[in-house]
Amino acid sequence: MKYLIYSSKRNQNPMLNKPFRILIVFLGLLVAFLPLTVSAVPALNPENTIYLDLPSGRVVIQMLPNVAPRHVARIKELTRKGFYDGLTFHRVIPGFMAQTGDPIGDGSGGSGHELKAEFSNKQHIRGTVSMARASDPNSADSQFFICFAPAPFLDGQYTVWGQVVSGMEFVDKIKAGSQYNNGAVSNPTRIVRMKVASDVKP
Repeated sequence: MKYLIYSSKRNQNPMLNKPFRILIVFLGLLVAFLPLTVSAVPALNPENTIYLDLPSGRVVIQMLPNVAPRHVARIKELTRKGFYDGLTFHRVIPGFMAQTGDPIGDGSGGSGHELKAEFSNKQHIRGTVSMARASDPNSADSQFFICFAPAPFLDGQYTVWGQVVSGMEFVDKIKAGSQYNNGAVSNPTRIVRMKVASDVKP
């Protein structure tokens, strides 16, 4: 978009108007793009929002029922039963992801209810919340992981069910393991509590 500034004074030094013209153009661009900026922030549906409380602070996860409806429903069911409260982040690989959701704590446990895969075109980016599984694509249960950074090699092979919308700085503080022992963590960080937002009283 071009903004043309006309002056009625022919003999006026054009350099005197330059700061004013720059200000007008800047304000015009700001007004033009402001509605786009405001509309880009979606309102969260409390029924499809997870509060993941860690020792360092609260992580807010926007669930994606349109992408993975069965997984979202199961995560909410387990959350409402208190299944995740107190569980550890047993596998944490720096620069990759933090994994939790195993009641045994070594990566071998689950809730006992496997889910059929809901793979999609959702990319694994920083803050993506996705299901862990064994070699069988339909073996996801209760374990999930949060990506520290983009992991495109996971795209289309793991069920993405959520995205962190605030609190990634607290995810970054989860105690890490080492890449050389598959991310196993000694004295790992625990989930304080995990709640569906609509169940939390103001």
